[in-house]
Amino acid sequence: MRIEIALGDITVEQVDAVVNAANSTLLGGGGVDGAIHAAAGPSLLDECRALRADAYPDGLPAGQAVATSAGRMAASYVIHTVGPQHWQYPDGGVAQLRSCHVQSLRIACSLGLATVAFPAISCGVYGWAAVDAAPVAVGAVRHFDAESPGHGIEVVRFVLFNDQAHGAFSHAVSAAR
Repeated sequence: MRIEIALGDITVEQVDAVVNAANSTLLGGGGVDGAIHAAAGPSLLDECRALRADAYPDGLPAGQAVATSAGRMAASYVIHTVGPQHWQYPDGGVAQLRSCHVQSLRIACSLGLATVAFPAISCGVYGWAAVDAAPVAVGAVRHFDAESPGHGIEVVRFVLFNDQAHGAFSHAVSAAR
């Protein structure tokens, strides 16, 4: 699996799936979540409402993931995952952040996908600094790759929203080699 780092808008990525840094309601929000819902259009909200009515009446828990179609976006799927709010956990929610990445990749595998784009999950309003989140995220992806031979995912691209996050993830990928 190749890990790539890009600076840009995750909603325009030409990948099989875009990972959404969702909130537990799955009904849209700010940041990446709001941008993905806006880019995908109303069909995404309709699918998320159906998930809430059926499988997740209490919302999607932190560290878990679920897939929907991607509406008007170039990607075929959106994999929604809820990152940990840093202040709610003594260690910031390291296990939950790791799980976001692993569970998203498991879903991608189950759908037979080859390319996945991740944002900086939990960075921003959920309180994680990119410099702290990047090694957890990159480590989770590398661990998944090592522990899941033949998984079929060819490229994981971290698409970052600013220079600071881009630098942190670039450093984490370089340090993990």
